[in-house]
Amino acid sequence: MSLIGLIILLVIAAIAGSVGQALAGYSVGGCLISMVVGYIGAFLGLWLSRQLGLPEPLPIHIQGETFPLLWSIVGSALLSLVLGLISRRRRLI
Repeated sequence: MSLIGLIILLVIAAIAGSVGQALAGYSVGGCLISMVVGYIGAFLGLWLSRQLGLPEPLPIHIQGETFPLLWSIVGSALLSLVLGLISRRRRLI
């Protein structure tokens, strides 16, 4: 894979991570963290879809690499939701 292909995949991962964080209602961090959340979300979402036997409806192919866009967004939302639930501070009443 060339440098341009890697940059394109990172941009797509950042967008997927941002959309997932927006759906979860919790932002973990900035653009670089969104890329990481998008990539981890892709692995998490793809693993979850394979466990449930679901198809990959929106794959993106860039220079021989496949990026599961829909499952990346779903996985990013789940990851952001879990991180948001863990890191929220509780108020004492």
